[in-house]
Amino acid sequence: MLRGASAEAIAGLSEKLGKSDTLADQAKTGEELFGVVRILRSDAALRRVLTDSSVDPEARTGLAESIFGSAVGDRTMKILADAATRRWTVSGDLPEVLERLAVVSTVRSAGKDGAKVGDELFAVRRIINGNPELRSALSDQTRSDEDRSALVGGLIDGKTLPATALLVKEAISRSRGTVSAVLERYLLLGAEALDEAVATVHTARELSSSETERLLAALSKQYGSEVQLHLVVDPSLVGGMRIQIGDDVIDGTVSGRLDEAGRKLAS
Repeated sequence: MLRGASAEAIAGLSEKLGKSDTLADQAKTGEELFGVVRILRSDAALRRVLTDSSVDPEARTGLAESIFGSAVGDRTMKILADAATRRWTVSGDLPEVLERLAVVSTVRSAGKDGAKVGDELFAVRRIINGNPELRSALSDQTRSDEDRSALVGGLIDGKTLPATALLVKEAISRSRGTVSAVLERYLLLGAEALDEAVATVHTARELSSSETERLLAALSKQYGSEVQLHLVVDPSLVGGMRIQIGDDVIDGTVSGRLDEAGRKLAS
C-alpha cells in the first residue's frame, strides 16, 4: 500500500492521466508506461535519482526527458515529467505508480468493453491456476519472456481484446510475483478504473441469466457501485454460493454451513 508522499503522488498523476484521449491514445500511453516501468525496475540508480528530493526538480525532469523523450509520446512524457517533480516515500514507489497508471490506461483503451477485459483476465488466470505444469513454466525465470509468452499464446492470440493481451504479456514479463497474482492485481486495478467492484462467486451449479441478474442487482445495491461478476462452478459446495468482494466473504454454501455447525459442536 502506498503511503505518505507516494499516495499523494498517485492522486495527482491519476488526474494527469485523464480520460479524454481517444482509445488509441490510451492504448499507446498504457504500452509506453509499461515500457518505462520495465526500465525503472531494472535501473536502480536511475530510479533513485528521479525520486531524490535533494536533486533539483528541473534536473530530474530534464533527466527523464533526455532518457525517455524520444521513445514516448507527449502524453506519456508529461506524466513522467510530472512524476519527476514529486516527492516519493521510497524510490520503488515510482515504477509501482506508473504501472498502476499503465493498467488503467490500457483498460480504458477498451472503451465500452472495459469490463470484458476483467472477464478475460479472470478466465486466463483460472486456466493458469488449473494447470500446474503451465503455472510452473510461467514462474521459471530461466526462460525468456518470449518463451513464457508463447506458452499462453494459444489462449489469447486473436481470442481476447488487445488490452487483455497486453496485460497478460506484461504479467508474464514482470519479474516479481506470480503471473496469477499479477493478473489478479491487474483485474482489480482495471475494475477500479471503471469505478466497479469485483465479485468472485463460487456456486455448486451454473446460474441462470435471471439469477445472475438478480445477484448483480443485489450486490450493486449493497456496495453502491457496478459489479464485475466472475462465476466459478464448484460441485463440491453441494449447494448455495460463496461470494468474495475485496476482503468481504459471504459464505452461504451448504458445505460452509456444515463446517460451521461442526465447529460449534466441537467447541
